[in-house]
Amino acid sequence: MIEVPRIPETAPFSAEQRAWLNGFLAGLLSAGSASPQSSPRPQVESREGREPLLVLYGSQTGSAEGLAKRFADQARQRGFAPAVFPLYDYEKAGLLTANTAVIISSTWGDGDPPENAARFWDWIGAETAPRLERLSFAVLGLGDQSYADFCGAAKKFDARLEALGATRLVPRGECDVDFEPTANAWMGALWEKLGAAGGVVGLEAAFGVNGRPRNGHAVIAGAPTYGRSHPFPARLLRNELLSKPGSAKEVRHFEFDLDGSGLTYEPGDALGVVPANCPEAVDELIAALRSSPEHMVNVRGSVMALRDALTWRFDLNKPSPELLAAVAKAAPASEVATWLASENREGLTRWLHGRGVLDLLGLLDAPPPVADFLRWLRHLTPRLYSIASSPRAHAGQVHLTVSAVRYQAHGRARKGVASTYLADRVGEGGCVQIFVQPSPGFRPPRDGDTPMIMVGPGTGIAPFRAFLEERQATGAGGGNWLFFGDQRRATDFLYEDQIVAWQQSGLLRRLDVAFSRDQASKLYVQHRMAEHAAELWSWLETGAHFYVCGDAARMAKDVEAALHRVIETAGGRNEADAQAYVAAMKSAHRYQRDVY
Repeated sequence: MIEVPRIPETAPFSAEQRAWLNGFLAGLLSAGSASPQSSPRPQVESREGREPLLVLYGSQTGSAEGLAKRFADQARQRGFAPAVFPLYDYEKAGLLTANTAVIISSTWGDGDPPENAARFWDWIGAETAPRLERLSFAVLGLGDQSYADFCGAAKKFDARLEALGATRLVPRGECDVDFEPTANAWMGALWEKLGAAGGVVGLEAAFGVNGRPRNGHAVIAGAPTYGRSHPFPARLLRNELLSKPGSAKEVRHFEFDLDGSGLTYEPGDALGVVPANCPEAVDELIAALRSSPEHMVNVRGSVMALRDALTWRFDLNKPSPELLAAVAKAAPASEVATWLASENREGLTRWLHGRGVLDLLGLLDAPPPVADFLRWLRHLTPRLYSIASSPRAHAGQVHLTVSAVRYQAHGRARKGVASTYLADRVGEGGCVQIFVQPSPGFRPPRDGDTPMIMVGPGTGIAPFRAFLEERQATGAGGGNWLFFGDQRRATDFLYEDQIVAWQQSGLLRRLDVAFSRDQASKLYVQHRMAEHAAELWSWLETGAHFYVCGDAARMAKDVEAALHRVIETAGGRNEADAQAYVAAMKSAHRYQRDVY
């Protein structure tokens, strides 16, 4: 077996650049090292003489899509001809006649597929689903172990494909929030199974004449390219409180300087923010560990002080399954041990609400060794926020609308990690590590004359501020209808001056607001939709695109139910027809959601 060389961690490359180079080197050698005893693969050739490889993704925030495209980049270097499609395009992708397919999918809600994979699941989950004996497949799931049905969508896809006769290439991969290490290991195992297709492209073909990889990765010897693995230190230009005195909320508007970053974005994209933990929380945890802030620890090959590790590298709010298991073993009489023994995931989730790592540590008679403790923690991951600006309206800047999370639970003050980091600890002029997360599945219509209906209560207004700024800057002529809601008009009408000005200028053809606490009975955006059902139906029938941004658990579900009722009542459709109408809107990308 040939040993594949790897780029050392100390080499002057980013993690993304190292991953690309390691993949290229592995592919370069794999053509001559494939074992004759390895499992045969289908030998269908593409028009370029390369073996086709179908890569499908189900993505809510863009992470699964990014991994799918990275995998496709690696496939090209190994001599394959990859084709990348969202899962809702399974027909266009030719899944029925494909020989090899890789599926990378996140999970949304209660173990459900993300929105751009729902149609695929309806198809393969149906009793009428076709047999897929000719297909070899592999599934990688992205999820969060704090939820009961971890990687639920990937599990469903994996099991159903097997039931339909397809052949599994490698065991299903399941990634937690910190997905990179697991995803990289899974991809490596899959490449060992697949080998190389028909020879690997040479260096001249892989790198253009200017030294830039043709697959779009960063130039290795040159100016840095900023992204998730190499965030840009952006200067905070503005931190403005949007909610007014007397509000029950603390919503802030942030503006960042992109000068020198090379970062670009479109309305609908998200901004990744690399946060830091609260210093007081870090100090409390170090004291509970009976350790020292200067105690040196090793975190994934980097040696640093314990204070720095707990500030920047580990999630102190969400206890990991490993930490729960370790505490239950060391404290068998504790509540967490009881919940784990009962195997009641929903009960455990309720018990954990508002409890962090420090609370779990407090259940032990004595703290564990620091090295063991750190192995039980989740790694701190970037937070994604919907971008609230158009680059055409704010050149060289990017804006966010963020609600600072603060509450009391179990006798302690609790804080959201990223929201209070931005609100309290950066300061205007300070720097925040950021990157752009593209969201191609959430975009204003390409045709500026197409009408838009936007439902964005609370901070869900953020992307629609970007949409409307974009339409204003480009002179788009399509009608715009905004539904906005919050608690009280006097204190919670976010961006009121700008929104009212748009209404007065005619950019907003319709504005309907719902402030839930301004009257005896609660009033929400879905109630306003019902009030204007006839006109809403008229807009839909003339081709309007329908957008929703905000809370997935309650608001987005209530809005979708209201949309179905509008179609039934104003459109004169029965329940089945209304479901088909909404499904057709989703397939045509006329119904898009940015929910969390």
